[in-house]
Amino acid sequence: MRLFLDSSALAKRFITEKGTETVIEKCSTADEIAVSVLCIPEVISACNRLIREDKLTVEQYEWIKQELKSDIEQLTVVDLVQEVIQTSIECLEKGSIRTLDALHIASAVEYGCDLFLTADSRQCCISEQMGLKVQLV
Repeated sequence: MRLFLDSSALAKRFITEKGTETVIEKCSTADEIAVSVLCIPEVISACNRLIREDKLTVEQYEWIKQELKSDIEQLTVVDLVQEVIQTSIECLEKGSIRTLDALHIASAVEYGCDLFLTADSRQCCISEQMGLKVQLV
């Protein structure tokens, strides 16, 4: 199975919260896992926000950063190529969705995933409209 994780799903690999068990289980059975190049700065941004909110320690952040670096070396990273940008426009035209979410969906479409994991219900809806099999985690 070719699995695609958006940033919200990827973060669940490192931060225990609702949906973490599902993400870990799906990743363990996947033949290949892909993410958008956007996931890296988005996960780091989310972790820094959690530090500012005193929900994550600096030590936890450093561990997550190292684990993310290790993960990225083993995952397929989808770049923002012309096809992804064009497909993101189609996503934006289908409904109310944020730009970066459209780029995640477009990356999943261009990658040709068998399953798209996200924790964003708006992204889930547009993903289905784009023909993706999606699971809300």
